[in-house]
Amino acid sequence: MSIHDDYDRVFKALAHAVRRQILDDLKDQPLTTGTLCDHFPEIDRCTVMQHLRVLEDAGLVIAERRGRERWNHLDAMPIQDIHDRWIGPHAAAAADGLARLKRRVEAG
Repeated sequence: MSIHDDYDRVFKALAHAVRRQILDDLKDQPLTTGTLCDHFPEIDRCTVMQHLRVLEDAGLVIAERRGRERWNHLDAMPIQDIHDRWIGPHAAAAADGLARLKRRVEAG
C-alpha cells in the first residue's frame, strides 16, 4: 500500500460526523467502547463499533484490551501527517501571498 492509500483512509475516516465526534471524545483521554457507545444514544453499539473499525483502519484509533474492556486511544499522527503534507504548505503559501499584497498596498 502507498502513502496515498493511507491518506485516503484518513480522509474517509474524517468524512463522517460520528467518527469526528469519536476522535474529539478521545482527544483528552482513552475511553472504553461502552463509554463511547453511551455518547451516541441515537445509534446502536454495532454501528459505533463499525465507526471505530474505520478509525482503526485509518490508524486514528488504537484499541487495547484490558480484561473484558476495550480501551480506545487516539493516535493523532495521521492527522499531523496530513497537516504537514497539505495544510501547512498551503497555509504558508496563502499567508505569503497576503503579506506580498499588504506590502504592495502599503507601498501605494
